[in-house]
Amino acid sequence: MPEISLGLGIVLMLVLGAEFVNGWTDAPNAIATVISTRALSPRQAVAMAAVLNLLGVLSGTAVASTIGKGIIDPQAVDLVTVGGATVGLILWSSIAARWGIPTSETHALVAGLAGAGLATAGPGVLLWAGWKKVLLGLVFSTCFGFMGGFVIMVLIYRLFRHSVPGKVRGLFRWLQVGSSAFMAFSHGSNDGQKFMGVFTMALVMGGVLQTFAIPLWVMLLCAGVMAVGTMTGGWRIMKTMGMRVTKLETHQGFAAEMAAASTIELASRLGIPLSTTHTISTAIMGVGSTRRLTAVRWGVTVELITAWVLTFPICGAVSWLVVKVFRALLG
Repeated sequence: MPEISLGLGIVLMLVLGAEFVNGWTDAPNAIATVISTRALSPRQAVAMAAVLNLLGVLSGTAVASTIGKGIIDPQAVDLVTVGGATVGLILWSSIAARWGIPTSETHALVAGLAGAGLATAGPGVLLWAGWKKVLLGLVFSTCFGFMGGFVIMVLIYRLFRHSVPGKVRGLFRWLQVGSSAFMAFSHGSNDGQKFMGVFTMALVMGGVLQTFAIPLWVMLLCAGVMAVGTMTGGWRIMKTMGMRVTKLETHQGFAAEMAAASTIELASRLGIPLSTTHTISTAIMGVGSTRRLTAVRWGVTVELITAWVLTFPICGAVSWLVVKVFRALLG
């Protein structure tokens, strides 16, 4: 195997750093509801999410290919571009997590790639084929998440309307463990793959790989780093997702997770990168809306939407600036 240069090594470490942040800040997406309903303890939930995230990463490469080959033209950029793209994500996601605001690592990554790519080669570097999938992911996460949560919740109400409340809570306590595991797996199959794609792109640019094909060792490495990030938890974000958006019972947590996980898994198989944060958030909103619209704390929702909207310009601008400054320093 060709020797890894210092520059390539630094970029690969930045990608792994972004993967760690992804596991750290996105772990709450999979386990916030199962903790808020007390179906699992925080330690149990984090451990389960770490394992299922890892397995999800190993389940395919369709999303990784979209990110690695479809967002920016890999022939028109270099390692500085890849490194700059990850810096914007790491800074923005870490700052947002400090305040308990869940952000989209998907949007942070594609915005970072776009900003760094524009700084390197101009508008022609952007590939419409991949961006169409990103836009389609927005539709999936927003519409399918919300409507899925709403519909599943309505079905549960109808199926169990004559049941004893205590027995229903006991049943869904166990069902929610399964739905949370499904959510963690689907998170790995979509979010985890994105950084595999960037990592492999860097290996091709550095001459370690001749063609874009994701080796097993890259999958295992990225999956392991994300699992470690997941084990650190993201307790402030868990509070926002599991308690501040709307109050959840076990059957409601089950509905939100099943809607979100099913949407994410479908997108993963189609190679569509979407935001797991958006998907579970809108699913929780859909579940809360079945009771009454006021059951959702829309003030908190506005905060989340503001953070999502800001992700694109902030990460894009930071990555653009990092690339420009680094190239200026190199002369």
